[in-house]
Amino acid sequence: MTTDAARAAILEGRTSLGIEFGSTRIKACLVGPDPTEVLAVGSHEWENEFVDRRWTYSLESVWSGLQAAYADLVADLRRRHDVVPETFGAIGVSAMMHGYLAFDADGELLVPFRTWRNTSTGPASAELSERFGLNIPLRWSIAHLHQAVLDEEPHVPEIASVTTLAGYVHWKLTGRNVLGVGDASGMCPIDSATNDYDATLIAAYDELVASRAPGLKVAELLPEVLPAGRVAGSLTEAGAALLDPTGALRAGIPFCPPEGDAGTGMVATNAVAPRTGNVSAGTSIFAMVVLEHPLANAHDELDLVTTPAGDPVAMVHCNNGASELAAWAGVFGRFAAAAGVELDGDAVFGALFREALEGEADAGGLLAYNQLAGEPIAGLEEGRPMVVRTPDSRLTLANLMRAQIYGVYGTLALGMRVLHDEGVGLDRMTAHGGIFRTAGVAQRFLAGALDAPVAVGETASEGGAWGIAVLAAYLAHTDEADLGTYLDQRVFAGAAIDVAEPDPTDVAGFAAYLDRYAAGLAAEAAAVAAL
Repeated sequence: MTTDAARAAILEGRTSLGIEFGSTRIKACLVGPDPTEVLAVGSHEWENEFVDRRWTYSLESVWSGLQAAYADLVADLRRRHDVVPETFGAIGVSAMMHGYLAFDADGELLVPFRTWRNTSTGPASAELSERFGLNIPLRWSIAHLHQAVLDEEPHVPEIASVTTLAGYVHWKLTGRNVLGVGDASGMCPIDSATNDYDATLIAAYDELVASRAPGLKVAELLPEVLPAGRVAGSLTEAGAALLDPTGALRAGIPFCPPEGDAGTGMVATNAVAPRTGNVSAGTSIFAMVVLEHPLANAHDELDLVTTPAGDPVAMVHCNNGASELAAWAGVFGRFAAAAGVELDGDAVFGALFREALEGEADAGGLLAYNQLAGEPIAGLEEGRPMVVRTPDSRLTLANLMRAQIYGVYGTLALGMRVLHDEGVGLDRMTAHGGIFRTAGVAQRFLAGALDAPVAVGETASEGGAWGIAVLAAYLAHTDEADLGTYLDQRVFAGAAIDVAEPDPTDVAGFAAYLDRYAAGLAAEAAAVAAL
């Protein structure tokens, strides 16, 4: 698209805006009439807080961060196209899934936002999993709600609504309390036949809490569920002022259903059809595999969620992703600066990742544990990041960095073993997230860890913000094609994809690493108990 054509599209509102609240960055991404063309981006860094032994973000930081990311996008539009937007064709909001935002009848937050990262819901998760006959993970909204019931928290009788972060932001911008089906599937189990909450399980929950929380009807608390392609409201005057305090943005812009980061990751990697899957790596790391048929058994390592269109998905979710790796990169970046060499973040990562290629296939006997927070799949209630080695291991920079990258994938690989044992078919695995920006390293190691081809596309680093922008753009094409067909024919038909085949040496090396990693989890547990 020429500069003049892009400017005309922006002025005429033939664009789609995607906003995603990630764990460490709030990103905004504007695409043109062709959603593969990114016209501008904006971002704002933020960080969760550990307050009263709970991971949280303040609502004030939600809005200040959103406004900062949007202002950064507008500044990028000025630089690139010399224009300030007054409208868009559609907007979509995405955010970290799960967690607990509970409001009273006046819309006031009853307790601080409890994010997906909290692992204090063990009794609730266990009771619900047994009652429902399927795994209800610690981070799911229904587990947070039920733990509050079990703990007899005083706010429970006042609850009028419960939602996710994406649902909350969408509600404030549009006035509608709705969720995309993918995000809703991380609140409470979904029946893919109806694209709504599972009515049988909803009834079972109400019966379970009838004596503990009289009058609580969970269906009345949860947001309305909408599949991809449905209009989910429009920007109100108050919402426009929240998003753009300068007053330039006009109300009336349609919104797609708000989605979770898992759903936008599936869209961003074209992994919404059966036998496709994706890995999303950031503060957390998770794999999504779209199922052809139900699993034979319930597994603690697997969540059953859905695509944004409502198709069933098996999810391996790990609370800890690349944060510890980033911390080590920060140490080496500071060392370079202290030695008189100034490097930006990408340069530091690039140098360390390329060095990792020189490491031994099994990381020379080193182990790196990335658990900053609790990790249910690994049986850890809290995290203690560690580097562990035996006296005969080979401590080199190359081995250390390979161990750190392997450590990002360690718990994920344990969960993927379960899917393999279930006989789940997988034709294509696509990866996205900032860790894949350095070409040929993290992607190659992931292929070795999964023993499967791993593809990375041009949008790998844009990730979910671009994915929700695509879902917003899909509103104009719902009558033409289902979501999978739209992605295949309109979005990814000409996409440049780089595929890394598993290297047998990497496969064997990672398998040896993973065996040591699994055995060494006892040391992690001991560190949690002792420190």
